[in-house]
Amino acid sequence: MAQKPKSDPNYKVIAENRRARFDYAIDDDIECGVILTGSEVKSLRENSANVAESYAEVKDGELWLVNSYIAPYDRAMFSHEERRRRKLLVSKRELSRLWNETQRKGMTIVPIVMYFNHKGYVKLKVGIGKGKKLHDKRATEAKRDWGRQKQRLLRHGE
Repeated sequence: MAQKPKSDPNYKVIAENRRARFDYAIDDDIECGVILTGSEVKSLRENSANVAESYAEVKDGELWLVNSYIAPYDRAMFSHEERRRRKLLVSKRELSRLWNETQRKGMTIVPIVMYFNHKGYVKLKVGIGKGKKLHDKRATEAKRDWGRQKQRLLRHGE
């Protein structure tokens, strides 16, 4: 009999962009490493970050996270800037694919979730997506509502 794997004590979601899948039609997602300073990591351990208003861009052959917020760590001797550009670590192949995708009309790199992986490293999952129009958002919402209504009807047997 197979045992259920125990939940990993190191895995922990830091910040999530809940509106990403609502505002963008995300085609593909990639896990990236993030270059951080010591006070930023300490602050993330206390769960104080936001990636909702941020985006990623390819510039000068490197991938950067722009406008993400990591709260200052009050006990740090040398504090960090809250909204600085942070370098993301991806392979050259993934970087060239991201650059090619963003050259197409309307495609952008959107951060989805920032988390500590099973080794305790900070990772960021980014998605390549195209911005949805208002009618696309309405269709997504109507589809979701119909799914809920269908489940409700099946549960009550009406």
